[in-house]
Amino acid sequence: MTENLKLMFSPEFFNAILLPALIGGIAVTICASLLGVTLVLKKYSMIGDGLSHIGYGALSVAAVMNLAPLKVALPVVIIAAFILLRLNQNSKLHGDSAIALFSTTALAVGILVSSKAGLTNDVSHYMFGSILAMSTEDVILSVVLSVIVILAFLFLYNRIFSVTFDESFARATGVNAGIYNMIFAVLTAVTVVLGMMMMGSLLISSLIVIPTLTAMRVCRSFKGVVLTAGTVSVVSFLLGMLIALMFNTAPGASIVIVNVFFFLVFSVIGKLKK
Repeated sequence: MTENLKLMFSPEFFNAILLPALIGGIAVTICASLLGVTLVLKKYSMIGDGLSHIGYGALSVAAVMNLAPLKVALPVVIIAAFILLRLNQNSKLHGDSAIALFSTTALAVGILVSSKAGLTNDVSHYMFGSILAMSTEDVILSVVLSVIVILAFLFLYNRIFSVTFDESFARATGVNAGIYNMIFAVLTAVTVVLGMMMMGSLLISSLIVIPTLTAMRVCRSFKGVVLTAGTVSVVSFLLGMLIALMFNTAPGASIVIVNVFFFLVFSVIGKLKK
């Protein structure tokens, strides 16, 4: 443990590897938690899991074709988010059924393509995450996305609130709910693709769902849930990274376990308050 701490705070490791991972990770966790509030309250939280599997398929195909992973995965996942949203609104195949169909198909394609090309090990970090390998481009995209999401919540708070809780009423009052749903679909898709680099496709949905569920144990207002979810998400990320570096555990899994720990603690606090 002592050796790990020395390595963690050595200038070479901290500046070149750990600092970019922390900046990118905090940005992604903030985006995931804020977007997760709306997705969970609209009962569409599993879209993160579905889009992550679609992203894995796109990233695998990109790796096999020697293409830039992000440039392939981002448009594919954004298009998938639009399709899932439209299916949820205008089709008999909607919600969990549409997500399951798209995600399992894309995941199967990704595994089939990568295994056939002998690149299973090369794309495994998309499945399980590799936060310490985040590139400068990933970090910049994460920060820009984080700024966009935070500004959206600051300046469009009332409309986001109305669309989240009562979309029909929001439409009746003149709010173009369709545009806001599309904006959230795009932001969620980009967050999922960037988050896959950090958490992997198997765990990224936890960043979207668990902080919101944790905040809802003790908070009764939308603003309280938003602020608490963001705080819990960032603290869980930092503690999870510390545990992973100290004990040589997988960063993504460590972050999820810390999130679950806070969920249990907040659940107990919520019951005591009642």
